[in-house]
Amino acid sequence: MPPTASTRRTTVNSPRKRRVDVARREDLLRQVQEIFLREGFTTLTIGQLTERLHCSKATLYSVAATKEQLVVLATKQFFGESAEHIEAEVSAQADPQAKILTYLGGVATAMRRNSKAFYEDMVAFAPTAEIYARNTARAAERVRELIDEGIESGRFRATDGRFASQLVALAIEGVQSGVLLERTGLSAADAFNELATLLLNGLLHNAE
Repeated sequence: MPPTASTRRTTVNSPRKRRVDVARREDLLRQVQEIFLREGFTTLTIGQLTERLHCSKATLYSVAATKEQLVVLATKQFFGESAEHIEAEVSAQADPQAKILTYLGGVATAMRRNSKAFYEDMVAFAPTAEIYARNTARAAERVRELIDEGIESGRFRATDGRFASQLVALAIEGVQSGVLLERTGLSAADAFNELATLLLNGLLHNAE
């Protein structure tokens, strides 16, 4: 059946999306991520992004159909790439305590890439707040796993390990909820760094 006039109009007026290869798409998304991490995303428009990226709107819309989807993709990319890098550093460590310190130090380093503007935008926007909550919950779980490994290997006493596991979980939950940050005045990055410092100073060290 030939297209009707209304169908033809819809076809003509529909926005065209430019096909972009995977490598170019990932590069654009990474550039968008860096802009968001530095400046936040609430006030930035698609037009401003295309000017900064020297690309057309059609090209940017090939990465995500809306600005909101672009924000979500960039946030997921940030947490995903950070987790991959941290786990690579952890896997290079043999000592259980070093693994935990490396993990928390890696989280602190990753969160330090967040500007105050991005962090505030992230926790205020429901989809990105959910991504953040999911990743901080995973961080607490991962530290518990590493502590359990230390207990099983005999590096940590079971009582010390279980206490530290609960302490770390509560601290990470406090960071994610904002309660710990509000009460201490620390940023998320500084809070994770302080937590690592506490462990480094002997919380999990077996006295001789």
